[in-house]
Amino acid sequence: MHPTLNNFIPAAKLISQTFDCEVILHDFSTPQSSVVYIENNTVTNRAVGESFTEYFVKEVLLSRKFHDDCCANYIMEGKDEKKIKSSTSLIRDNNGKAIGALCVNIDLTRLSNVIADLSRILGIPETTAHTGTEQNEVIPSIQELVNDIIDKTIGDRDVENMSRDQKIDIIRFMYDKEIFMIKGTLEKVAERMNLSKVTIYSYLDEIRKNDNH
Repeated sequence: MHPTLNNFIPAAKLISQTFDCEVILHDFSTPQSSVVYIENNTVTNRAVGESFTEYFVKEVLLSRKFHDDCCANYIMEGKDEKKIKSSTSLIRDNNGKAIGALCVNIDLTRLSNVIADLSRILGIPETTAHTGTEQNEVIPSIQELVNDIIDKTIGDRDVENMSRDQKIDIIRFMYDKEIFMIKGTLEKVAERMNLSKVTIYSYLDEIRKNDNH
């Protein structure tokens, strides 16, 4: 774990104990095992050693709500169709580089059911929350963060001598995490892996076809 992230463990304990919620610390220096600390993992059932989810890109980095390095109160769906309200804040080192994130997750399932029952009784129409990714421009600092995640994912592996399946595994990881939604990602990955954009597209097509089977 990055030394700076250790400073956030007391805050994670405080938030969790005060609001009876789940708090997760991510270390971006290890994207494929970014979860380095969890307090009260009863909401998402995440475990230390897992990676960040696809929601990090779609509902945080690309959200119109993302300002001042944080995105609060976005809704995502967990296991067993559990509704979860989440908030995420980036953590930066003394040089201003994004090194991790602190995520707070609250289980809304029970509360949502109560509100739905009250709405029906009171005749209030139900509303559907919209959390789509409507932002077209990517903030430069976010582009730097994603580029850093790409670099850390590929690491110092000898890409030239990797098998085709090994290369596809790397592409799949980034595809599953929605990294390719960020503008310029495909070009960056092609450059880092010394592959043509056509090859990357073919790998992505293969991944999508396999997922649909």
